[in-house]
Amino acid sequence: MSMNVRYSVIIPMYNEEAVIQETYRRIKKVMGTTGEPYELLFVNDGSTDNCAQMIEECSYWDESVKLIDLSRNFGHQIAITAGMDYSLGDAVIIIDADLQDPPELILKMIEEWKKGYEVVYAKRIKRKGESVFKKWTASAFYRILRYSTDISIPVDTGDFRLIDRKVCEELKRLPEKNRFVRGLVSWVGFRQKAIEYERDERLAGETKYPLKRMIKLSLDGITSFSYKPLKLAGYLGGLLSAGGFLYLMYVLYLALFTDEVVKGWASMIGITLTFNGFVLIMLGILGEYVGRIYDETKGRPLYIVQDFYEGRAQTVQEPRVAQLNK
Repeated sequence: MSMNVRYSVIIPMYNEEAVIQETYRRIKKVMGTTGEPYELLFVNDGSTDNCAQMIEECSYWDESVKLIDLSRNFGHQIAITAGMDYSLGDAVIIIDADLQDPPELILKMIEEWKKGYEVVYAKRIKRKGESVFKKWTASAFYRILRYSTDISIPVDTGDFRLIDRKVCEELKRLPEKNRFVRGLVSWVGFRQKAIEYERDERLAGETKYPLKRMIKLSLDGITSFSYKPLKLAGYLGGLLSAGGFLYLMYVLYLALFTDEVVKGWASMIGITLTFNGFVLIMLGILGEYVGRIYDETKGRPLYIVQDFYEGRAQTVQEPRVAQLNK
């Protein structure tokens, strides 16, 4: 590999000042035990605290540290993509900066990679420090996604994984804007293996995935890999139409063959509101797909790099991903 880099560790960060020093220390310690050359690619996703400055300082005296400083917050999945675009290693490792995923597991991933697996991903068997609601919604999302798509996306897995250089190169060929990286890794295939672990609670700071961002990520995952919600609209529409037709036949029967008067204006209004609500929901689902088509047609780069620090500051004239999308 160029520059003799064996491992590239991608660490996306957004306002992780409270934990970034410990993250650097633990990852540095783990990678040092490999005895092979590596690089630590910290991707600053528009942080407003001092975490980027702290990593910039590290890059001046630690040649393994590199900082990709994005011009604004583009999102976690895009930050991972930027790290992959700039990575040089034969193996690329993705790990969040909050230390919920133990860096020590990287050594097991490397061990499996050397056995011939091109993708080694971490599967959570326990999630510490998270609310019951967060655990339930996460579990439900992964299972809905699994049954909604035609590809096998492992359940209870995040972006913490090791991918081979050939996998990374294939992912760089996928320019879609609303990215769901763990789904894309499953889509490209190759030999994959899971390693089970218990996820720790955050060492410090606050989660960067509140409910709003979790919903956005869920929609990106489902709409990127499945059109079954559109088919569901057709099935439910046919079912409701059949029910409405049967009810109409019942009303006509009462009017023509009996003296009974059809009652229940309140129930009719309720049924009308239900049908209208269903139509609006289906329009919303359709709008999600149309909006993503619109995003793809704009042709904008996935991200913009403000600065790239590698021992000394180097201003990147044009982000690599922009070149890939031309």
